[in-house]
Amino acid sequence: MHIARNSKPILVIFGLFLVGVIGVIRYLTGPELALSLFYLFPIAFVTWHVGRWAGILMSAASTGSWLAADLMMLSSFSSSIIPYLNETFRLIVFLIVTDIINRLRISIDDHKEIARTDHLTGIANRRAFFDLADLELHKARRYETPISVLYLDIDNFKHINDHFGHHTGDRVLRSVARTIKNEIRAIDVTARFGGDEFGILLSETGAESAALVAGKIETKLKQLVHHYDWPVTFSTGVVTFEVLPSSVDEMIEAADSQMYLAKRHGKNRMRHKTIATNEGLLSSIAN
Repeated sequence: MHIARNSKPILVIFGLFLVGVIGVIRYLTGPELALSLFYLFPIAFVTWHVGRWAGILMSAASTGSWLAADLMMLSSFSSSIIPYLNETFRLIVFLIVTDIINRLRISIDDHKEIARTDHLTGIANRRAFFDLADLELHKARRYETPISVLYLDIDNFKHINDHFGHHTGDRVLRSVARTIKNEIRAIDVTARFGGDEFGILLSETGAESAALVAGKIETKLKQLVHHYDWPVTFSTGVVTFEVLPSSVDEMIEAADSQMYLAKRHGKNRMRHKTIATNEGLLSSIAN
């Protein structure tokens, strides 16, 4: 579950409130009932949603809360040092729990990131692209803004693998991904769809701006392959949606069809289409 940055202080305050409530209950029930287990709930919750240092704060506050209750009942202990010894051990346990939960959260986040990242190029994979594109599509509908998609294929890539080896092929893919990423904004999305195909989503981008970005990418990629003398070219389909499609699948199919038209007309070229009517969208997908 993702928590907005500005909500984290509220969660910390809420956690501290719970710690205080548990401390009061501890005092009211007397020294015979051990309620330390209940402190683990605010500690775990805040550590998971806010982070390690917030968890440490909760651990310290929980220990202080328990110690304060014990000191108000000091006559119940055979020695005045016992509450301090008890809370020292509790603090150690709380900190261990905090560390375990924080490590688990990081591990889960890392696995999620790996599942959404193309292992070879380091950019998004097809699954992540579809998730992010779906969010952008909903945003475009809400604010009535255009959206553009590029579908790029490396021409003759098989020749690279067959004659120069897969090591060179992997280098080409990584270099293409890096070049594309350098030419788009942080809010845009680029992904490797698999093999030698890449998708690029340009948020809030009309036809003119999409053509400029696509042209910059095309120029940079030509410079890249010329520099390394790689015998490949690029076929690109660009579609700008002024009338938004009903799904990301339709968006990708429209751009994919334009890319294949570019290939059928000789490769090493770009086709750009603007979808301004529902009929235009159906026509683009049919092609």
